[in-house]
Amino acid sequence: MSSKILVSGLMNIETTVFIDRFPIEYCPVRYLEFGVQSVIGGVGFNLAKAMTTLGDRVEVLSFTGEDAEADRITAGLEKIGVSTGGIQRELKSTPTSAILYDRDGRRQIFCDLKDIQQHMMRAECAQPLLENADAAALCNINFNRGLLQKAREMKKLIATDVHVLRDIEDDYNRDFMANADILFLSDEGLPCSHEAFIRKLYERYHNRVIVIGMGAKGALLLDSAGGSLTHVPAYPEAKVVNTVGAGDSLFASFLHYYVKGLSAEESLRRAVIFAGVKIGYNGASVGFSTEAEIEERLG
Repeated sequence: MSSKILVSGLMNIETTVFIDRFPIEYCPVRYLEFGVQSVIGGVGFNLAKAMTTLGDRVEVLSFTGEDAEADRITAGLEKIGVSTGGIQRELKSTPTSAILYDRDGRRQIFCDLKDIQQHMMRAECAQPLLENADAAALCNINFNRGLLQKAREMKKLIATDVHVLRDIEDDYNRDFMANADILFLSDEGLPCSHEAFIRKLYERYHNRVIVIGMGAKGALLLDSAGGSLTHVPAYPEAKVVNTVGAGDSLFASFLHYYVKGLSAEESLRRAVIFAGVKIGYNGASVGFSTEAEIEERLG
């Protein structure tokens, strides 16, 4: 039976541009053959599409403007079978991003959130969707702060990804870390070893599951059920084209399998394959595998 997941997060239009190397040398114009692509992106859309591809029934909450970019996002959601009833078209314009990436998969992201950080999701929009959800993937964006408490009151499984984190007392992310049953983050910028940092997080917030994404080194799992650390290596057959969206893919696929009933370790082993396949494609919301394809690669 399909899991019902509520995804609340940013949706935007994402443009990727291939470059030879970092740093970029100045040149007034360059002609690229299929080197510039524009797709629907944002963590909220990436999660929704990934989990829908895996077979979940997904509902979404987000904000857009009343413009052509918003029309494109709603059309993209409808195409993958996700209702657009939770999209609030209240912004001055829809968020956009531009991403430079090189042949080694390194990237630099320019994210323009417009006025989204000044908006809050209304409880009357969220409550019916939360009531029917098996889990809530609440991205670390301002408009979700009220939903954290609502989901906690309703005893829903809460999952969030705080992405880059350097301090376990980070002011912006503290609410998300404190309320998350499942907490994901990247190892970019960690002030100490992976093992020491993940244990400090657990001692401070007592999350059920914590995962640190480590890129080409795989991922590190702390599962409170067993109390031990588990390192899961990266998918060995991964061919890197663009690493944008790799963390979202890891997070989405882990949540899919965990809500389905697999252990944290078995969920993560499948998630690293899902993310490893995804980075062979250009764009954060493309390159997703089905469950059957993951099981085949798992062997």
